[in-house]
Order: sequence, then structure tokens, then C-alpha cells
Amino acid sequence: MKQKSTGGWRSKKKIYRRVHELDRVMELQKKPSLILQLKSIIQSQKQKCLLRDLEKQVGFVHKWNFMAVIEKYPSIFHVGGGSNRKPPFVTLTQKAEKIADEEEVARELMEPILVKNLRKLLMMSVDCRVPLEKIEFIESELGLPQDFKKAFLPKYDDFFTVKDTNGKPYLYLQNWDASLAVTAREERLAREGVLDSAGAQKRVRITKDGNYSGPNAFKICFPAGFRPNTSYLEQLERWQRMEFPSPYLNARRFELADPKARKRVVAVLHELLSLTMEKRMTSAQLDAFHSEYMLPHKLLLCLIKHHGIFYITNKGARSTVLLKEAYDGSNLIDKCPLLLYNDKFVALSGRREINSCNGKSLS
Repeated sequence: MKQKSTGGWRSKKKIYRRVHELDRVMELQKKPSLILQLKSIIQSQKQKCLLRDLEKQVGFVHKWNFMAVIEKYPSIFHVGGGSNRKPPFVTLTQKAEKIADEEEVARELMEPILVKNLRKLLMMSVDCRVPLEKIEFIESELGLPQDFKKAFLPKYDDFFTVKDTNGKPYLYLQNWDASLAVTAREERLAREGVLDSAGAQKRVRITKDGNYSGPNAFKICFPAGFRPNTSYLEQLERWQRMEFPSPYLNARRFELADPKARKRVVAVLHELLSLTMEKRMTSAQLDAFHSEYMLPHKLLLCLIKHHGIFYITNKGARSTVLLKEAYDGSNLIDKCPLLLYNDKFVALSGRREINSCNGKSLS
């Protein structure tokens, strides 16, 4: 687009359109994150009681944020002591303890999901291996327990093994499973009836917003106020129809200059985000897997170009990339057992618990 000025015609500056509902996702998770973190700190103590160790756990500055949470939510945190020469202490209330005991059940329900997602994560990498430190970098996004190296991985030695390569520990995939080489995008299309049982294409219906029910299409969610012209929609339609290799095929087989390979990169990013609990990762976390998934050097430009699929928010402490189709407004549509448990615990604070399927309050 161009605009006229006294000096002639000049290009009009492009503006990245904000989606306030997705920006709000990061704002809404601040208080719950503090509540859940404080709960974990208390439960990690031998006596399930926090005395003077909070500053050692979180640092002097962040200590005051947690102190404010303790004071604001007496329904979750009980403060005792402080008199008769007894030092003050913090524990969970009886009601909070009762719900906290349900975490073990949620963790058990999560295990088969974690095994499947971790196998898929390794299957997408070029050598079916990922440095262990990079798995640790995204362990909370995947939902892995903090002691996953000692308690989780040894239980599934049929699927995973840790080996030193060039002096660095790597997590290796033990065996390839073709039944897992199906992306979340393909699963969605199958549920919607776009693909028949043999994976063949059914009748395609083109819409005016860039979406169509083809087997190679991605779900597009344009921001409010974005009005693409006919030329843009025609180009997007050609891109949506274009066939591309599966993210589970080795990336070394393709030249990145090939348009099909570039579309495959979008599919890889889509699948990576789909494997996380909240369908989001920080920009730094995505960039950390550059070599394992042969991501483009200009990753940010790739994400911005496909702004109908991905959304970048700078709200919060870090730049975060969200998968648009996973959210209805500010609410995550599908939640795993661990997130449902977290919602139930945080609901003790008086915060409304949102049903992931229909957006109705459960409390």
C-alpha cells in the first residue's frame, strides 16, 4: 500500500495487528502461575510447611510477589505462628490440601500423553535425537515432571535412551512408530471429515477468509480489522492448496528454497506448538530447536508472514508464540488433565474455572 505526500509516493508502513484477547492470555496466567509455584514450594518441604526459605527459593525481589499472594488468598494459604516465640509459617489450607492430593492422579493421566508427545518430538528431529538440555528448556511447556530424567525416562527405556554425543547428553528415540507420524492438523481434518479413511481428498469448499476444507490447508484466523484484498486471497488460496512433505520426514531431503519445503516449515512449527500443553512457546524456545528441525534463519519473519496461523505477543516477561486456532478468545480450547487440575486448584482463589470445551463456568 502506498500513500501520497508532498515528496511523491512512498510506501506505507506495515503494522502488525494486535489481538487483545491473545495478549490477555499472558496477563491472565500471572496470578495462577504464582499460586501454583508457591503450592509446589510448600509441598516440596519436608513438613509441607514454609518457614524462612521463601527468599532462598525465589530471591529477594520475587519474594514480595509471593507474600502478596499469601495475603490475598487465605482460602489457599494458611499463615500461622508469629507469637509465643514461634516463627511464622505458611501451609496449605485443608481444602487446598484435599485438591492438591489430586495432582498425583492428574500426573498419572498425563504419562501416556507425555510419552506420545516426546516420541513425536524426537521423530520430527533430523536424527531422531535432541540435546537433553533442550528438553529441559521446554519441560514445563510439555508438562514433564521436574525429575523426569531420573523418574520418567527410565520407566520408558523401550522408547528413550540417553547417550553422550560429542561430550553432550542427547535424548534418543529407540524405535520409529509410523502410527505416530500424524500431525495434529491432520487429526483435526479427519475429525471434520475432510479426509476419508484412506486419506483422500473430499470435495473442497473455498471461503472468502482464506480457509477451505482441503487436505493441505491450515486453519486461518485473521485479526479483527484485517481486510485482505483479492490478490492476497488468491495467493493464499494457491498456498493452501499446495501439497507439502510431512513434518515427520527428514528435513535433509528437501531444499528450503522449494515452496513446498517452506510450507513444510510452517507445518513443523504448527506441530511443535501443538505438542505443548498450552499450545505456545517463547520465541527463544522455538529458536533453540533451529538445528534439530532445520528451521529458517529468519524465523520471526516466517511467523509474521503467517500471522493467520501464529500470533506473537510481547506481553509478559518474554516474547511468546501462540497457535491461534488453539484459542477461543483468551481461553484454551482443549486442556490436558494437568491443566484441568491446575484450573481446579486455582479456582480456590475465587477465579472462575473455564470449561475448555464450551467456555462455561464450572464453579
